Amino acid sequence: MINIYEVNETNNMIEKDNLDVRTITLGLSLLDCADNDIDRICDKVYEKITHRAQNLVKTGEEISREYGIPIVNKRISVTPVSLIAGQAAKSSDDFVKLAKRLDKAAKAVGVNFLGGYSALVNKGMTPAEELMIRSIPDALSSTDIVCSSVNVGSTRDGINMDAVRLMGDVILETASKTADNDCLGCAKLVVFTNAPDDNPFMAGAFHGVTMPDAVINVGVSGPGVVRYALSKIHGADFETLCETVKTTACKITRVGQLVAKEASRMLNIPFGIVDLSLAPTPAIGDSVADILCEMGLEHAGAPGTTAALALLNDQVKKGGVMASSYVGGLSGAFIPVSEDQGMIDAVEAGALTIEKLEAMTCVCSVGLDMIAIPGDTKATTISGIIADEMAIGMINQKTTAVRLIPVIGKGVGDRVEFGGLLGYAPIMPVNAFSCDDFVNRTGRIPAPIHSFKN
Repeated sequence: MINIYEVNETNNMIEKDNLDVRTITLGLSLLDCADNDIDRICDKVYEKITHRAQNLVKTGEEISREYGIPIVNKRISVTPVSLIAGQAAKSSDDFVKLAKRLDKAAKAVGVNFLGGYSALVNKGMTPAEELMIRSIPDALSSTDIVCSSVNVGSTRDGINMDAVRLMGDVILETASKTADNDCLGCAKLVVFTNAPDDNPFMAGAFHGVTMPDAVINVGVSGPGVVRYALSKIHGADFETLCETVKTTACKITRVGQLVAKEASRMLNIPFGIVDLSLAPTPAIGDSVADILCEMGLEHAGAPGTTAALALLNDQVKKGGVMASSYVGGLSGAFIPVSEDQGMIDAVEAGALTIEKLEAMTCVCSVGLDMIAIPGDTKATTISGIIADEMAIGMINQKTTAVRLIPVIGKGVGDRVEFGGLLGYAPIMPVNAFSCDDFVNRTGRIPAPIHSFKN
């Protein structure tokens, strides 16, 4: 039972510390929409989404009003489109046609984003999957709320370097095709290794093939709450620090569990998971970097940053699993640059580099996220950065991702404005030394020895 003290405490978290439920995400299987005709697929997809998701936004708003909990986004994730259109699509244009229909369906039901314009190519690409990946720049430049992801590796499969090399080209082309909008298309495109099937966060959400026909996943967020809790124990020992993060994460997750169960009941759709991730926003104080500073760092990126982030990530998970019957998705702490004012400040102060962010990704939930880089960065350099991050995920048996934004016409010292939850970002320098000969090798990097557990 939740007592009156916890109710008042939660109200304070919402009013003063930016606590919110970041998203209710409806996962939908589109496997039953597969066909050998792309137009029929488009019609089936539109009908299923508009039917099954017709009450999603309304339900989220009702829960928010009843419980006083801000629910920032209502989203949809679908089966990777490379699987449902693989037989019918004969060209990249066929996939783009499907992307536009997905965009239209998502807008019809009023959600913020739809994820699942995706391909899973851990070991290799079918011709249809390659067509789909090559269609991404046109798809993201001709839609508004469709998000795309490509999983190029896993601990069990290794890394598909052919796909990594291709994604360098795709990211640059996506930037070029959305250059008149500050290359925003790249903010809707993520490259993964070990991508989870039940992630409710964009841009990397998709509905895995092992999932039921429909499911409700919820992502909570509360960096401001954790920062405020730590401000009250300034200078305490590590045991107290850990216990404070853990108990605070438990309280935050209870809010997510409540929303998830209510949404499941009202929509008559099974409850899937609560994702425990601390997802920052550009709002002052709602920052993972500020949590690290509250632990005793001058800026995120200072010596000790990776250790502090490891502590935070671990204690968030330990607290969250006590508060929810099903925890999944990414779960931990996001460290995007543009979406976190503290991270932006650290970059502008010279405390945080891409190389330090890469080290931090060894212990956090995701990876190199929402990082703006010079628009003249080579495709092979982008592929090299992706390969490095994928290797971290493969070796450490964790999810890692890359969301880089090469900003056409801008360089180091400039700034790019995205607006809303995406915030703004300083253009960060990248290592200018060549990795061309490495990236241009064909084939894949084999799975590490510890993957052979059978």
